[in-house]
Amino acid sequence: SAQSLADFEKKVTVRTLPNGWTFIVCERPEAPVFSFSTHVNVGSAHEVPGITGVAHMFEHMAFKGTDRIGTRDYAAEKKVLDKVDQAYAAYDSERRKLRPDAEKVRALQKAWKDAQEEADPFIKKNEFGEIVDREGGVGLNAGTGADSTVYYYSFPSNKLELWAFLESERFLRPVFREFYKERDVVKEERRMRVESHPIGRLIEQFGMVGFSAHPYQHPVVGYMSDLDSFTREDAEKFYRIHYVPSNLVTSVVGDVKASEVLPLVEKYFGRIPKGEPPPPIRTVEPKQIAEKIIRIPDPAQPFYVEGYHKPASTDPEAPIYQASVDVLYNGRNARLYRSLVREKQIAVNAQ
Repeated sequence: SAQSLADFEKKVTVRTLPNGWTFIVCERPEAPVFSFSTHVNVGSAHEVPGITGVAHMFEHMAFKGTDRIGTRDYAAEKKVLDKVDQAYAAYDSERRKLRPDAEKVRALQKAWKDAQEEADPFIKKNEFGEIVDREGGVGLNAGTGADSTVYYYSFPSNKLELWAFLESERFLRPVFREFYKERDVVKEERRMRVESHPIGRLIEQFGMVGFSAHPYQHPVVGYMSDLDSFTREDAEKFYRIHYVPSNLVTSVVGDVKASEVLPLVEKYFGRIPKGEPPPPIRTVEPKQIAEKIIRIPDPAQPFYVEGYHKPASTDPEAPIYQASVDVLYNGRNARLYRSLVREKQIAVNAQ
């Protein structure tokens, strides 16, 4: 049913913990469930050349567990993980030489692969997700963009404390296990969504050309050469810089009471050290002074993209742009859809 803003505000409580993590609790007791979303103020725009794709990579790592979840013996596992890192460093160093010794590269690569297999017996694969599933959770997922990374799922209302433990634990003590195997998964994701997909190839080129200086030009999934190169140490460093409490906001909505949620978030999320705020992005995109055109000949259905620079979504005029989008594109009665698809029949879609 409809509600006024004043009525909605009565159901919402906002609390920022001493370490800087902000929580928004919205009480909606329609069904005995609750959902949450944690928004981290970091994405591909916060990466630097050489580690593109690492924000997305950490999103994958956040499901691998902690020193208590996903392991059979973390003390022993950690020793093997260190061995994996050392083996990879030796292999990577040799293959990057001006004149690498092919035989030595193969031997070092095998030693690195063997070290990864040595770590497997210590791992309880997918234990984090299995706990969520077993306790009635649904919709476990995450996503990475240029400006943000989000994590979310839903739980029965009586699992509130379990949620607080699991979510605080994976940001307090994440373990980057199966890192290089997961890096291969991300490489396959890039092949599927970009390199083997005509529209994906065009959209990536569109973003790279649309921004000449700002890191918005970075593809979220990363460049293949970076996915072949960045290390577990690179990902951990990125996590330590950007996953500090002041850079995170969590919203909880459903059959919960703020009086019950807030003590739990203080107990569990309050354990996480405050940390230093991450440095802001310094680069400002220069004013565009030339039209830029990309054309990719491809045996695929024709696809056209046109873009214009506009103020940030935090700009006071941002709603004007959203209203324009609604009028032109939102729905089958929107002006461009009606004109191009229904009347002139020269496009299969317009958005």
